[in-house]
This record gives sequence, structure tokens and C-alpha cells, in this order.
Amino acid sequence: MKSNYKALGQYIQPVDERNTALESLPLMGLSVSKVFFPTIANLVGTDMKTYKIVYKNQFTYIADTSRRGEKIAIALNENFDKMLVSQAYTPFEVKDNNELHPEYLMMWFRRPEFDRYARFKSHGSAREIFDWEEMCNTLLPIPSITKQREIVKEYNIIQNRITLNQQLIQKLEETAQAIYKQWFVDFEFPNESGKPYKSNGGTMVFNAELEVEIPKGWEYRSIKEFAQKIRSGGTPSRDEISYWNSRDIPWLKTGEIANKVLVASEEYISTLGMKNSSAKLLPINTVLIAMYGEGKTKGQSGYLRFEATVNQACCAISCVDETRSSYLYYFLRLNQARIAGLANGGAQPNLSKDLIENIKVLQPADDILKRHPFVKIIDQCENIEKENIKLTELTSILLSKLATI
Repeated sequence: MKSNYKALGQYIQPVDERNTALESLPLMGLSVSKVFFPTIANLVGTDMKTYKIVYKNQFTYIADTSRRGEKIAIALNENFDKMLVSQAYTPFEVKDNNELHPEYLMMWFRRPEFDRYARFKSHGSAREIFDWEEMCNTLLPIPSITKQREIVKEYNIIQNRITLNQQLIQKLEETAQAIYKQWFVDFEFPNESGKPYKSNGGTMVFNAELEVEIPKGWEYRSIKEFAQKIRSGGTPSRDEISYWNSRDIPWLKTGEIANKVLVASEEYISTLGMKNSSAKLLPINTVLIAMYGEGKTKGQSGYLRFEATVNQACCAISCVDETRSSYLYYFLRLNQARIAGLANGGAQPNLSKDLIENIKVLQPADDILKRHPFVKIIDQCENIEKENIKLTELTSILLSKLATI
């Protein structure tokens, strides 16, 4: 073991301050993604005096690791002066910030090697626990505080760039949705003179099915009529290693759809795996919609900017060109709640390929479709998403280098 590796217990101490004054503070849960999130727990009849107060730059972790896969839930409070967490959580703090930088320590906790270590050291029968003693016995490199601050600064530069990029994508999405509403809901797209169509005397005709007036030459059609091809995906057998042991073909799960422009996948399948399943290679500019999934996944859409396959819970819609595909993508985005509400079934209502095919969409005249700016917006989102992937890779490299300090 390198000489600068020290037992973490020398630098940290537990904190256990309860909310005895019943302060109105944010109540946060903790995820294996190493972040706090607003709790969704039912608090009716709960004695809030037992909840623990966590101050800024204090940590919290969940000792029970048995139901969290290969990750341990741990996070640093960087956003709130004070907040509340469950009495089942274990808050702690760095004793002296001039010896150990809290953000440097959090970088160590983000390493996948720490997750594996914590799971390996967890013990118990009914449930496995990474207890406080094991936390204190964790060994990690503790360079000079000056070096720690340099590392944290380098890490934060990357993270701040990722955050800025995410904000840029959000602004682009908001712009696209505003344009969609202006052009295809309010019918104020630019006319031949560059003026808003409807308010400047554009010809409108009554549509009996919609019971509203729409621009002349526009139609109300099913997605099946609007699109070129609609299909669902498939999942090769997980029991057959040869279907998953190569990086031949990208393969997306519904959880990756997430209302975004898609530029990469988390998993891959082999050519043999695709051949022996119902998975199909989808072209660039395919629009995806999640037919079912956990949480808010159902009804979310994605825009594919690379060739990939998808699982059976995804419906893939290909159009004749990207002007139609990008228009359809933003139609699905703005109508997600309504579309998700169409789901049917038993305890877990789902969408289906047949149901999606029959959803009606307003089809503008071809010249209007060719003029909308959605393709350019998606191009910009694609470039930013790709940059974020590279930045995330840099983050992983930086975290891996901590062990060699």
C-alpha cells in the first residue's frame, strides 16, 4: 500500500443532530447516482423530530447495500445550508477541511472501485450492511491539501462545462417547443412575406374531426399514414453470452429514451444476437417512443442520431425524411402526457404499437414542413450531447487517476 494511503476514520466523524425544533427544511432522499433528491415518501403522521439535519458540506450514506445493485448510495450536501434526511441514514462530516477536502472525498466515493469495495465489505444475513466501522477502515490516498484543491478544481471545470451544456440543450428544447406551438398550434408560421400566417389573413378551413379551423392544404392523419415504417424492438436472450459479448451493434433500453436526442447507447449486442431475436437495426433519424417502463418512462420519446437496435418496449417510427421525423418528434414531446394517458391494460397499463399507429397528428403542407428549424436544433443538440460524452469520459479518467496519486 502506498505511504500516502490513510484510513478514512482519521479524517471523518459521524453527526447526529435531530430536527427537535421541527424546522421546515427540505426533506431529501438519496440515490445510488450519488445525489440527493426530494423525497416522495408519505409523511402523514410522521414524527419529524426524529429526522436528521444535514448541513452544507456534510455527507450522508445508506449503510444497507443489499438492495441497491452494485452501487452504494452516498452524497455530499452541496446545495442546501440545512436539509433533512431519514433517521435510517448515516450523516458524517470531515473533521478538518484543511486536511481533507470534502469534494475530493466525494470524488473518491464516485469511483466504481469504491462501490465494489463497499459491496465486498458489506456483511449480514437478512440484509448486507456497510457499517460505520467499515467506512472508517476505507483506505484512500490523501495528498497535500494544495494538491487536493487542484484536483477538485480540475474536476469542477469539467462538471461545470457539462452542466452548461445541459442548460444549452434545455434552452434549445424550449425554443423548439415554443416554435412548434407558434407554427403548428397557433398557425402563426411565417407566410410568403415572412409575417404570421393566421393573423395576417392566411386561408383557414374547418376540420370536422378536430372541430377547429386549420390552414388550407393541411391534413389530420394517423401516425401510420404520416410515417414510412413503424416497428417495435427486441431483446436477445440474456442467457446466451454470445449475444452480448461483443460491441457489434448499439442496443437501447426504454430508460435511455428520456426525451432527448440520442447519440450513444449503454449496451451492445452481437450480430448473432440480433439475428436470433426480434431486434432490428434502425436508421438514423428514427423517432422512438417508450411503450412501457418504470416511473415516467412511458410515453417519453427520443430522436436517434446513430444506427441502433432497441428493446421490445420501444416503438420505432421511421419517416421519409428528417424534416418529417423531427416534426413528429416534437409532436410526441409536446403531447407526451396525453399519449401516456392512452395506455391500457391491467395493473400496469401500457402503450402498444397498434395504439401508437392510430394516434392522430396534424400534417402540415410540405412547403411548411421543409421550412421548420427542427433539424438544425436537433443537429445542435447532437453536437452538445457528443461533447458531454467526451467530458464524462474525461471525468472517469480523472477519477481513476486518484488511485495513483
